[in-house]
Amino acid sequence: MPLEQTPSAPPVPLAGFLKALRERAVVLGLLALLVIGLLGAAAATGWQETLDQIRKLSLWQVGALLLLSLINYALRGLRWHIFAKHLGLGLTLQRNMLHFLGGFAMTVTPGRLGELVRMRWIKRETGWAIERTAPLVLVDRASDLAAMAILMGAALCLSGTQISGGIPVTLLALIAAFIVTRPALLASLARVGYRTTGLVPRMFVRLRRASQALVPFSTGGTLMTGSVLAFIGWLAEGIAFYLLLAWMGADVSASTAIAIFLFSTLAGGLTGAPGGVGGAEAAMIALLSFEGVPLALSLPATALIRLTTLWFAIVIGLALFPIAERVSKRVQNELETP
Repeated sequence: MPLEQTPSAPPVPLAGFLKALRERAVVLGLLALLVIGLLGAAAATGWQETLDQIRKLSLWQVGALLLLSLINYALRGLRWHIFAKHLGLGLTLQRNMLHFLGGFAMTVTPGRLGELVRMRWIKRETGWAIERTAPLVLVDRASDLAAMAILMGAALCLSGTQISGGIPVTLLALIAAFIVTRPALLASLARVGYRTTGLVPRMFVRLRRASQALVPFSTGGTLMTGSVLAFIGWLAEGIAFYLLLAWMGADVSASTAIAIFLFSTLAGGLTGAPGGVGGAEAAMIALLSFEGVPLALSLPATALIRLTTLWFAIVIGLALFPIAERVSKRVQNELETP
């Protein structure tokens, strides 16, 4: 009798493995270039000056910066819950917050596509297909764009600061948010785009489906509520940047600091780099220099605000990611058990 052979595990598709490897290499490469650039610039201005600026901050001041970031995350998480509830998902506030915050672990994936892991958790716990829940990501981004564009526009007007590209970026963000949150307009653009070009039909079909999925969010003031929460949240982080600059001795007004922070965040996102790494930092340092802030101060200020915003969010995400994975798998098993 022939010996029974133990079935081997199915091989991992080579294409998927190589894609994941490339994405990780891109992220690590960007981070390495960022660190090298910051270290080189700090060395050019003098290590001692840079360290002296960092030492000006006390523990309570760092705690205040982190608290303001937490306010941003909490308000945007509440917005995610409101959107999910309006869509018809029967998940609790605690579960939606876990999904939203846990998704921050994937912030540094290219285009932040890794944050779609939230859709996977929702599918496990509710059985909803990703096509039905994907509008959550779209409306979440649109709400952020609208809030950040309005806040930055107001800050630019109040500060009188001339940021090159500030108005175009603001207008682009507002236009994108307006189109995405108008299902009928988005569907019309998809039809016109296809009839005019005849190219990439799959993309226009997806746009039309997305417009249909956004219909539930266009009623009941849901988008307005979400944008107000996002406005307050991003304002909190903008104030954190202003306080940081003031504590470090920079003579920059609150409106100017908020405008610089938001413009840099949006500009970094437009580069498509994971988390806007590199682009946001470069824009922030350059704009602070235009305001007369010396490099020895703008470098540590930029590094610290990114640590207490972007990287703080990633740390929270990394802490909650395994919990969200474990909970979603447990719920999935319970649903599948007869």
